Amino acid sequence: MTDTAPTGAEDGPLDIWAIVELFGHIRRAGRVREQDVAGAGFIRLDIPDGDGWITQLLNPKAIYALTPTSEATARTAAGKWRPEPVRPWELEAPTYNHDDQPEF
Repeated sequence: MTDTAPTGAEDGPLDIWAIVELFGHIRRAGRVREQDVAGAGFIRLDIPDGDGWITQLLNPKAIYALTPTSEATARTAAGKWRPEPVRPWELEAPTYNHDDQPEF
């Protein structure tokens, strides 16, 4: 891994460090690659998180800007724009009717 931004002239699959801007005013930074999922093309974003990674698969149609940058810049930005973990749904306990059948 280098600390210089790619020139954009390389051929082959996408594999760059970048700032990714998504619709909804969301910014992320990390290593960007292409990945097929169930026959559809996605952008795989690996976001540095300490000694590990947070991986997001993004629909390319949700991206309005992809700015190639150096690894150092992407790592610094990733610390500021870290995604929050998914939280489980919280459902209220069902209420029961007179026949002891739950009502939802």
